[in-house]
Amino acid sequence: MRVDPRAPELVAADFVAMMNASRMCVLIHDAATKDILWANPAACELLEFGLSEIRPLKADHMSSSAQQYDRVIGRAWLQDAVEKGASRIEWHYRSKSGRVIPTDALAVRVELARGPAVMVQFRDIEREQRVERELRLTTSYVDALAHYTSTLALMLDETGKIRFATDTALAAIGAPVDGPMRPLTAFARLRLDGREASWADVLARAAPVTRVQLEAGRVWLEGSLERLREEDATALLMILHDVSDRVQDQVRRARELHRENYLARYNAMGDMAMAIAHELGQPLAAAANFLAGVRTRAARLPEAGGLAQGVASAVSQIERAAAIVSSVRAFVGHLEQVEQVADLNDVVEECLYFVRLRAAPLGVEVRVRLSPEPVLVRCERVLTGQVVLNLCFNAVDEMGQSPAAERRIDVATAPDGSFTVDDRGRGLPRDPFAESFTSKEHGSGIGLALSHRIITRQHGTIRAERREGGGSRFGFTLPPAEPGA
Repeated sequence: MRVDPRAPELVAADFVAMMNASRMCVLIHDAATKDILWANPAACELLEFGLSEIRPLKADHMSSSAQQYDRVIGRAWLQDAVEKGASRIEWHYRSKSGRVIPTDALAVRVELARGPAVMVQFRDIEREQRVERELRLTTSYVDALAHYTSTLALMLDETGKIRFATDTALAAIGAPVDGPMRPLTAFARLRLDGREASWADVLARAAPVTRVQLEAGRVWLEGSLERLREEDATALLMILHDVSDRVQDQVRRARELHRENYLARYNAMGDMAMAIAHELGQPLAAAANFLAGVRTRAARLPEAGGLAQGVASAVSQIERAAAIVSSVRAFVGHLEQVEQVADLNDVVEECLYFVRLRAAPLGVEVRVRLSPEPVLVRCERVLTGQVVLNLCFNAVDEMGQSPAAERRIDVATAPDGSFTVDDRGRGLPRDPFAESFTSKEHGSGIGLALSHRIITRQHGTIRAERREGGGSRFGFTLPPAEPGA
């Protein structure tokens, strides 16, 4: 450091003046005897002794009577400073009035004109200790609150990083209790008014409070985000409560409404099918009668063999069409309300004619493996047959898009009351009974919606799953009935 040679030098009196003005308490001890040589006014004021009173005092007179502040320990501390140059300690002085004063004391060896001495600098830390105790107590309260409260609370900074959270909040969003604090968006997706939002969007709405939702896996949380303004920073308090049950109920209601919409469409189509079947019945019967008349008259004509053969083929086709119309009326119009006991094998066999009729134009082979024993179940026979048809028709349509060599479906029943149909098509991208009922480009999904409703109404279960070898398996299981029931 450069010193201006023109600057006047400080004299001893200047240093004494500065020491007297200092608010740091100072005691000067003789290095050898440890007697007090001098004290500044701040030390005298704190200890409540005058300078003449303080000089003859020993450690016993001006220190706490507690064992850790014994005179021997005090002298050892001062001697440590003499030998090492400096030594620090927390020392409890005792004032003239008996008040015990905790201090942070630093002893430093100094070289005076009369010889070595120890300068002790100390300050009252009672208030600091009280604040520290209160801080520790507050910290313990906060820790207890974080660990034992059921409240879901998080403190975040302006960047969205979690600074504090209750254990319940961390568990709800799937964050580790003892892990490093990370942004909230690392564990949950934010939502505003039902739409996904960024942290910046949420922060802008907190003026000072906004409603917010969090989606953490299968857990849904809802609550408020409040901006807390401090002098040098901005903190945000988020108080949440678990609304997973409510959200899941809403999802279930939406799914049921989705299914009801499909069923409403099915009912409308059923009415249309009944009307069409009714209207077709009379024209088909009339056509059959006309052909019968033609066949009678043709028999009288010479060389009428070819004509008779053509008329016979036309009659056969009309009879086939009439049988189909009759079956449609039975399946759509006859809704049984009384539970029956039926052999599931018989129900499937009754449906196979229609399944093969659907499969033949597409070149799809229908393989059947029925249980060797009767599969007695409680069901509505006609409606259960409708489910068999729906599932088989879907499998046939799926295989109609496959290479010709792979066009095959497998239909089976099992003694536990279950029915399955396997295809080797594209497989299932998702569970059709949990989301939309169809993945067909031009499909309505009504068949699966109806199937789900029929089977669950009969206390059964219906399912769809991927096959290990590729393709899909659809099936259902109905409550078994005892023989003779």
